[in-house]
Amino acid sequence: MDIISRYILAITGASGMPYALKLIQELKKNSDLELHVIISNAARSILPMECQEWEKIIKLADYAYNQNQLSAPMASGSWLHQGMVVCPCSMATLAAIAAGFGNNLIHRAADVCLKENRSLILVPRETPLNAIHLQNMLRVQQAGAVILPPSPGFYHQPRTIDDLIGYIVNRIMDHLGIESNIVTRWGSI
Repeated sequence: MDIISRYILAITGASGMPYALKLIQELKKNSDLELHVIISNAARSILPMECQEWEKIIKLADYAYNQNQLSAPMASGSWLHQGMVVCPCSMATLAAIAAGFGNNLIHRAADVCLKENRSLILVPRETPLNAIHLQNMLRVQQAGAVILPPSPGFYHQPRTIDDLIGYIVNRIMDHLGIESNIVTRWGSI
């Protein structure tokens, strides 16, 4: 049986929408990949503030859901997929995942990833961090998630904001196991 390469991207209500939108564009360069996007209510407020063409980019996804669609496939562990990214990941979402709350589709899908030992990558976009944020990050990391803050490197000599965003998206794709060469890698310079 061939398993479809399925990935989930959850977009929550934190600043950093360009990371999510660039990730959609890069993932959809692979025509064999099925992308499911979940957009939180708060993200719907922030998306138009940070990107005028967000609706056009979201349409690249194969499927789009809102946070209240708890009957969506990714709410069940029997629905196979290769991983989930929460980008940007708000501190409220991080706290809900750390506490095991499944009160919306994003929280439930992340919980499924942890219980099924599937890849879960959280891209927390907050600064500075308080002790509660750090403890929640440690809890989800110990449960199996990858914490990938959007902290770009500079060895690839970025010239644009898109270069900085591309660096983080490249790292996310590395952790999903999807080849990407958005930026020049260390040692290739």
